[in-house]
Amino acid sequence: MATFCRRKERATVALAMFSFPSLAAYEQYRKDSGADPDVQKAITFAKETRCFIRYERSFFRPLLPKTA
Repeated sequence: MATFCRRKERATVALAMFSFPSLAAYEQYRKDSGADPDVQKAITFAKETRCFIRYERSFFRPLLPKTA
């Protein structure tokens, strides 16, 4: 995972980028994280503090070919 924040304008936006080998691996991650107690604590904290204004997911694919 990599996390990126903007330097100047729109400092309220942050990106977290994950890489998964397949859609099935991503779906398993979502399933597993939903049952993780630490994730549940983080979700509760975010709801209580309203530290997230908006949550969005976007899907990207690499432009460069995979290397062995």
